[in-house]
Amino acid sequence: MLGGLLAAGCAALVVGAGAGAGAYTYVNGELARTYTAPYARTMDVCTQLLKDLGMPIKAQHSDGVQTTIESERKDGTPTTLKVTIIGLDLTEVSVRTGAVGYWNRDLSVQLQEFIAQRLQP
Repeated sequence: MLGGLLAAGCAALVVGAGAGAGAYTYVNGELARTYTAPYARTMDVCTQLLKDLGMPIKAQHSDGVQTTIESERKDGTPTTLKVTIIGLDLTEVSVRTGAVGYWNRDLSVQLQEFIAQRLQP
């Protein structure tokens, strides 16, 4: 039981440090990262990045707090970005690349790195 509590505490520490340190969390095929950037700017960066990479937006929907963008790579690999408002100048971007059960973490990391570069001041 103590091991479980320590593991949960460590995970929370890593996630909490993610906002400042650029750490990722990887859960169920989604690679998430928190950015110090307003939602509107993060959305602009994500949509422009997809355009620049030749990845068409197939669908986009929002519930007011989170926007989901469905796209695909040139080879047909599905890609989903979720941009979530965390705070006034904090957003979280989750990237899932690949079909369910066949997620490609490396491609998701690459997209996150591109987003991070474009969001730098």
